[in-house]
Amino acid sequence: MIPRISLITLGVDDLEASLFFYREGLGLRTEGIVDGVVVFFELEGGLKLALYPRASLAKDAGIEDRDYRLHSAGRRGSTGFSLAHNVMLREEVDGVMEQARMAGAVIVQQARDTFWGGYPKNGS
Repeated sequence: MIPRISLITLGVDDLEASLFFYREGLGLRTEGIVDGVVVFFELEGGLKLALYPRASLAKDAGIEDRDYRLHSAGRRGSTGFSLAHNVMLREEVDGVMEQARMAGAVIVQQARDTFWGGYPKNGS
């Protein structure tokens, strides 16, 4: 495995306002909101920054609505951000996730195809 982070996803409460801040306030380039649900910014070195609704990020991570509400009150959950390690082959996902599991990660959702073409396995 080549260690790298290729995508950082921030959970946001207001996608439009966050898009405006990162595009207009920080000058990051983007095509805007994709499929009505996510914003991608291309950064240096192939790194991408994504903005995604916090509730959707919680759902993708397999966190129950109850846990999301508790997190919003500052008590529990992990819906503020997500880090992605992209690999070239689907088969590599299993190896990367097994390595993470062996290091203590809790796998909360099995791999699946996604609308953006990925094959993620989420873990925390």
